[in-house]
Amino acid sequence: MENKKEMRKWLEDFNLNHPLVIAGPCSAETEDQVLKIAHELKDSKVSVFRAGIWKPRTRPGGFEGVGEIGLKWLQKAKKETGLLMGTEVATAAHCKLALEHDIDVLWVGARTTANPFAVQEIADTLKGTDKIVLVKNPVNPDLALWLGGVERLHMAGIEKLGVIHRGFSTYEKTKYRNIPEWQIAIELQNKFPDLPLIIDPSHITGDRKMIFEVTQEALDLNYDGMIIETHYDPDNAWSDAAQQVTPDALKKIIKDLTIRKTDDTTDEYSNKMTKLRANIDVLDANLLELLGKRMKVADEIGQVKKDANVAILQNNRWNEILGKMILEGEKKGLTEEFVLRMFKAIHQESIGHQEKVFNA
Repeated sequence: MENKKEMRKWLEDFNLNHPLVIAGPCSAETEDQVLKIAHELKDSKVSVFRAGIWKPRTRPGGFEGVGEIGLKWLQKAKKETGLLMGTEVATAAHCKLALEHDIDVLWVGARTTANPFAVQEIADTLKGTDKIVLVKNPVNPDLALWLGGVERLHMAGIEKLGVIHRGFSTYEKTKYRNIPEWQIAIELQNKFPDLPLIIDPSHITGDRKMIFEVTQEALDLNYDGMIIETHYDPDNAWSDAAQQVTPDALKKIIKDLTIRKTDDTTDEYSNKMTKLRANIDVLDANLLELLGKRMKVADEIGQVKKDANVAILQNNRWNEILGKMILEGEKKGLTEEFVLRMFKAIHQESIGHQEKVFNA
């Protein structure tokens, strides 16, 4: 699959002067609920109404969606409001039913994207469809797996494709429900700049209070749209209550978002950016030089440990360094999350250097 300008055509056909907005409840619960929310979103900047029909839960016993009957509610909502309708599909049966009910936008969920067999089944069932098909990132931070899902659909002759960034699962405790791992989405943008990229702040945050912040960050990174879970009574929603916003709250979020230009062609801007980027290039080169020197010291430490028959990993020392660096990082305006990730990577590289010394 190669990047092509035509990848954006389905998005451009909306003829919007703002990012694409997909919104609606996490789950379709009742016909009245679906219609009420759809009507409250009808005269807003929302282009696509979303509602989960099938809800794959982490553990059995919870609400897992109303099933096929919900598709009829979406059909009615479309007829009454004119909004396009969207839902998640995870199996060939889901796809067939969604097509039979003329659902406009389908997306592959994070758990499904992680399973190439499931994605291939969906691709085979949707082969040649003119529906918009979006692929959420897999639950694990694997860009190849994410792009692999898109490529399977592309090979099935599906042209209206896009991706949804919903964050990644982690054992670490962070402020996010699913950590963004922005660099993975940025790398995807670099490879396929014309593949529409949509942020899912509801699943990244798991907290309605953080949705504006994450959506703005995504728009600052040139994302093309957002998918935000919306419910007229979020606290009593049947699934994911904490991350849903009211229609009025959604409208305020959209109103308050700042849409950035992709570039500025003025000489003043260009000159300032040239100087600052040159400065960044020098600093980056210095960083690599320092890291190279650090690894040479790690090699020497590895030799000392080998000569003394001491294990490579020294947990007490590692925890001491980590605690100290987090405090130092905070003084320099660096987040704890960034410092942790950076020093874990440095530590892993140091261990690799010392293992080479041990094995020499």
